[in-house]
Amino acid sequence: MKKNNIFKTGMFAAVIATFICIAGCSEEWLKPKPLSFYTPENSYVDADGFYSALTTCERNMRHEFFGDGAPILTEMILADICVEGTTDKAGPQMDIDNTLLPDLNLNSTDRTKTGWYWYEGYKGIKYANVVISRIDDAVYTSEAERNAVLGAAYFAKAYRYYKLTHQYGDVPYLDWEINEPKYDFYSYDRWSILEKIVPELEFAYQWVSDNVDRGRTSKAACGVLLMKVLMSLGSFDRAIEIGREITASHPLMTQRFTANRNKPNTNLMFDLHSVEAKLDPSNTEGLMYVVAYPTIDGSDRVQTMRNAVPFWNNGNVKTPDGQTGTNIAIHADETDPEMDLNKSYGRGIGRARSTNYLQYTIWRHDKEANDLRGVYNRDSWKAPEDLRYNNPSLKNSGNEWYGKNFIKPAAMAIEDTIRCWYQWPHYKLFVPDPLQTQWAGGETPWYIYRSAEVYLMLAECYYWKNQPQQAAEAMNVVRQRAGAEPLTAADITIGEIVDERARELYYEENRHVELVRISYLFAKTGRPCEVFGGRVYRLDNFSGPGGIGANIKEEGINFWYDWVNAKNNFYNKGVKHRWAEYKISVHHILWPVPASAINTNMKGLINQNIGYPGAENNQAALVVPKEGTVLGPK
Repeated sequence: MKKNNIFKTGMFAAVIATFICIAGCSEEWLKPKPLSFYTPENSYVDADGFYSALTTCERNMRHEFFGDGAPILTEMILADICVEGTTDKAGPQMDIDNTLLPDLNLNSTDRTKTGWYWYEGYKGIKYANVVISRIDDAVYTSEAERNAVLGAAYFAKAYRYYKLTHQYGDVPYLDWEINEPKYDFYSYDRWSILEKIVPELEFAYQWVSDNVDRGRTSKAACGVLLMKVLMSLGSFDRAIEIGREITASHPLMTQRFTANRNKPNTNLMFDLHSVEAKLDPSNTEGLMYVVAYPTIDGSDRVQTMRNAVPFWNNGNVKTPDGQTGTNIAIHADETDPEMDLNKSYGRGIGRARSTNYLQYTIWRHDKEANDLRGVYNRDSWKAPEDLRYNNPSLKNSGNEWYGKNFIKPAAMAIEDTIRCWYQWPHYKLFVPDPLQTQWAGGETPWYIYRSAEVYLMLAECYYWKNQPQQAAEAMNVVRQRAGAEPLTAADITIGEIVDERARELYYEENRHVELVRISYLFAKTGRPCEVFGGRVYRLDNFSGPGGIGANIKEEGINFWYDWVNAKNNFYNKGVKHRWAEYKISVHHILWPVPASAINTNMKGLINQNIGYPGAENNQAALVVPKEGTVLGPK
């Protein structure tokens, strides 16, 4: 497990030190000489010291959304809205049956980042637990200051466990600082983990302030996470109460409010998702951010355009007369800025290829025709046909196609169709990248939580409570801000709620996690699922019958598979290219625990998820006690 990896370096250093002493040590050499005054005992003496530790937790949250092949892509790809589009090689997340296995590389930019969530999750938990276990070792100016620090640490731990319990199910539970090698971890029941963190998040929601710097844990962020956990457990009334409080304090932005408001071909959605909006102190909608600024040491580039814009520059976008149509560099005499495709749209490579569900299905002529977020708004969404042939050689040769809009080549290979030819939400992905030659997406804050999601969570709570009118009213706050037609009580289904989340929260929400959360709720409550003809799901068969290599593709076992199979045209049609066929199975609702985590845990037992090799060794998961700690003082 992760903790074992943490201590490998330390153990290696200890072995080296032992051999040095055997060779010859004096007593003077044995006297401790601190290498740094930044030891825990020296650093964690006041609130500022603890906030420094928590800054590491908040900084590491950024890595999920930033960089080439960002982990958030895995959450999108193992769901309904995207697939892996890099069709120039074997190995990426396409044939999930064969690429998502415990002993493969599960933390790779060119493969999958499921393993990233495991290791980074426990890294964040480790940092949070240092603060939790040492909270009373420091001196504070007041009880409120102490409780705010502790609340932020509880949030950091719960933020990771919320994801881990929906990505992996039963997982090891760590609730105290570990300061020596440990090889006896066990899996704990996910429901008991979620129940344990509810009172901790209630504490955080009470004591953490909303008056914090952008990028720090806020009261509203604690409330959103608390809502998610409560919803996971079916505690909808309390979730509604919190959601109402958050939206009352943090209304949606309904008027244009940045310096971009006078730019042509932009709208309110551009404002909301621009770099300027995320920096604007008047933005009441943003509840928590991760941040990156060009002048800040350790900053990073979001690379949304590289990850999700088509690979229009791969050389296979040809003019109708067969010439190479595009180039990063524009003609020296060109004065039209739109001909600079690199700076107008970003130079993508198609890692997150939009599905038909995201491009077409969720945008209806009768309900979303005027939706600023949707494909009918050609300022907000772009397609290859919106781009123009800009290769300087075309102009030099007098080619008639120079400056004209792309036309899809009739003979375009399926690999290039997948990677180069699809629509994308330009307003969400476009981030200027002026320090780079190829614009991939520069430095910017990024939303973790917004009030818009809170309204959609409220709507879902009302759905589970069989109150469709209230659900429609909550959803309509978000829809009408975007210009979509309002919904009625008769429109409300879980499918409508999931669709609205896709419309509003692309590249923000953990799409896989939220679909799994809904799947657990259907299985736990036994509520018939109306979008699948009243189908009923069960917890005792949540991941299917198991068996190594079973790769079951049978409907009716869990909501996640049924939904993804119904909506993702790549998986349900078995789309093939020369390297792979797109496949997904029932048990992929939960991800494989990395084999290295299990194999190095020599004195304990971490369960493998059903359907993956190693699950035959599982034992009943332990239950987190409601009182006291698992690893700390009893």
